[in-house]
Amino acid sequence: QVFLWVTSTLSMAVFRDHFVLEDLVAEMKKQSPALNFGPLQPDGRIVVQGSFPALRELREFLLLKAKSLSEGGKREGKSHQRLRRKLREHRGATEMRNSVQEAHREKHEVVLDTDIFLYMKSFLSRIFQAHDVVISAVTDGDITTVCIEGAGRKAGADPGLRAKKMIENCSVKFQEVLRKERLCFQGPSRGEKERYKHLCERLRARYPAVLIIPYDTHLDVVGSAADVFEFTEEVRR
Repeated sequence: QVFLWVTSTLSMAVFRDHFVLEDLVAEMKKQSPALNFGPLQPDGRIVVQGSFPALRELREFLLLKAKSLSEGGKREGKSHQRLRRKLREHRGATEMRNSVQEAHREKHEVVLDTDIFLYMKSFLSRIFQAHDVVISAVTDGDITTVCIEGAGRKAGADPGLRAKKMIENCSVKFQEVLRKERLCFQGPSRGEKERYKHLCERLRARYPAVLIIPYDTHLDVVGSAADVFEFTEEVRR
């Protein structure tokens, strides 16, 4: 498995009162021709596949659509009023926070494949410890969202933006070179899991650039194609 392709499930139900969802999906396809779209489900969900940069662009497009709902004022249904109220509350809270804080804070987000995030965190942890920024992460299955907030601003610089670009650049490089292989347990016994664990620990010294991610039913091995192939072959033997 090479990290060049991402699958995301989008819920379009929030737009149901304002757009014909089929027309909106057609507009999304025109906006993002590099993405593959699955069929629109009755509950408004749709599966989208493609690269991280293309998915980020689609996300920005949908955020602009959501923002336009609060500013257009064409349809004032209950759901639309709730959306506008939430936007006003968020805007008011942001303004109050900015008036209280002396330092200007810039916020950024980076969406990463969870396995790539764990690999970066394990072997390149310093990238998440940049100066003058606070970095946190929220994992939702295969996707991890990294939140970057500047702790202050010096001479107009934005350290959060620098940290974001650094994380994105490293992510792109890892997408090109990393591979994941899954080792499934033959049975649910605790003894077998322990044998796998001890064997992987012994092999780790010979493959220091391999990341082992344990789960209840399997182990995920992440690293370069050569390392992952040799590592998993030795484990299977």
